[in-house]
Amino acid sequence: METKKNDVKALNPILQFVKKSSFSSYLLFFSAFMALVLANTPAHEHIQAFLYKTVGFTIGNFAVYKTMLLWINDGLMSIFFFVIGLELKREIIAGELSNPKNVVMPMVGAAGGMILPALVYYFVNSQGSAESLNGWGIPMATDIAFALGVLYLLGPKVPIQLKVFLTALAIIDDIGAVSVVALFYTSEIVVFNLVIAGVFLGLLFLLSKLGVRDVLVFAIIGIVGVWLPFLLSGVHATIAAVLVAFAIPATRAIDKDKYLADLNHLMEQFKVAGKSEKEVYLLSPNEENIIGEIQRISYDSISPLQRLERSMHSFVLFVVMPIFALANAGVVIDRNFAEMISSPVSMGIILGLMVGKLIGIFGLSMLGLKLGWYKMPENLNAKMVLGASFLAAIGFTMALFINSLAFEYQVYLEQAKMGILLASFLSGLLGYYITKKAIAHR
Repeated sequence: METKKNDVKALNPILQFVKKSSFSSYLLFFSAFMALVLANTPAHEHIQAFLYKTVGFTIGNFAVYKTMLLWINDGLMSIFFFVIGLELKREIIAGELSNPKNVVMPMVGAAGGMILPALVYYFVNSQGSAESLNGWGIPMATDIAFALGVLYLLGPKVPIQLKVFLTALAIIDDIGAVSVVALFYTSEIVVFNLVIAGVFLGLLFLLSKLGVRDVLVFAIIGIVGVWLPFLLSGVHATIAAVLVAFAIPATRAIDKDKYLADLNHLMEQFKVAGKSEKEVYLLSPNEENIIGEIQRISYDSISPLQRLERSMHSFVLFVVMPIFALANAGVVIDRNFAEMISSPVSMGIILGLMVGKLIGIFGLSMLGLKLGWYKMPENLNAKMVLGASFLAAIGFTMALFINSLAFEYQVYLEQAKMGILLASFLSGLLGYYITKKAIAHR
């Protein structure tokens, strides 16, 4: 018995570590590192053969076949974008984006942090080919999981206002990234499929308005009626995931006051409920029924949006994003390493993220303060905003995703990956160091 207790005690720190949000950043970094290592071993050929293997299904005359890499980037990443959509809706309804005071400064910073990196990239690649110019959207992205993960490594001394600023900044950046993908990184559009998707999306919003709360109904219609037509339309399927997320009901079947009243009533009933003869092990049928009713009202007191976000968040952090990193972050490093890093595509991304983001976020945020558009949030200073600007330059997941859409030429893909990985790593280190110093000397 003592051994079991000691085992549990020994495992406890590991379990606590897993629960920390920063763990997802370590896992993501490890996945990217492993992708880089495996890409430079004999296993690379086998991995590429697996990623470019065609997989799909046929139903009657209808058939869909894609490579494994496309299923990961179009399918698995749709789950990532679905959760982003849920987070965006929650933030707009009742989160940081619902309060105008919390939005103005991050919005100015996010606008600068998207426009300036794109301009820097375009300037560096202005003499390049048409396809190399297509990567302008890559340095616009911020990896919200990585950026916040690094911030949380600094511990409880981080002011809540800094967390709010970086979170709002990253969320607004996500909106921008989704819009860029939808508007600029699409192939030839099949309007008929988009019309079908639009009809089913309208049906989802109608069902939400009518009070339908069964998540399975939304899942079936969302996948078959919206996501699949988007996949076949030419518009990237991840956009469908965001739109479906916005159709998920955010209202509760039981409000807080009714829930508390019902809960108190059921607890009183439970106290006087008939006991089982073997009460040490079993509940009486009456007690069982009461507990079942408590579970039901507890379930109905949480909106489908919050239930889905909470239940899917860990899956996205610990499964979807690491798999995406393993599939997309591998770069073959050879004797041309220096040439890859110094290429216009790679330099455009490095300078776009590390210089464009810095000038765009920090520069415009400070300019807005000087012009009196807003005031510096309490407990924040310029050095903390500078540190957050570097953390927002960690592009990683979103940058790799846009990279997969921007280029077909393998050399550009490899050069862009190298630029993303190097810039994200350096930005994370600088952001961590600057923010740590700023917090210590405030």
